[in-house]
Amino acid sequence: MPHTTFDPHDHSACIQQALQAAQAHCAEHKLQFTKIRRRVLEILLAQHHAMGAYDILEQLAAEGQNAQPPVAYRALDFLVSNGFAHKIQQLNAYIACTHPGAEHTPAFLICRTCKGVAETCLATGNHPPAGMFGGAARDMGFRIETAVIEASGLCPACQQQDIPCA
Repeated sequence: MPHTTFDPHDHSACIQQALQAAQAHCAEHKLQFTKIRRRVLEILLAQHHAMGAYDILEQLAAEGQNAQPPVAYRALDFLVSNGFAHKIQQLNAYIACTHPGAEHTPAFLICRTCKGVAETCLATGNHPPAGMFGGAARDMGFRIETAVIEASGLCPACQQQDIPCA
């Protein structure tokens, strides 16, 4: 089972594995993994919280890169459409995928205090979410094609700080 953001792990190894998976996927599918696409993925991988496009642009500008909004948005669109990143709707931000190359139904656990985001997997392959959500959809005759679940709460570290509920 893959680690979650909230688990201690070798972060440099997870970055390298994700970059290698992206490189291999692009080579196999004859996609251009341009320098800017790779750099945007590296920026997302360096963090374990979601980042807005303008946060990414600031970092690109600080590095002397072309920091125009279309540059970041095109790179993010490529990363999302190829499964290397996900958009967190609740935060209007992006996070690197922790299951690159695997078809899955992601669910995101978002810490309301530190803004850490952990990706977990509801289902693998082309299977819709199981459990009550999937059952309710089936009962209504609805066929789920894609689903993204986002839940807010407290990560283990913030729980230990005994932060009261808002």
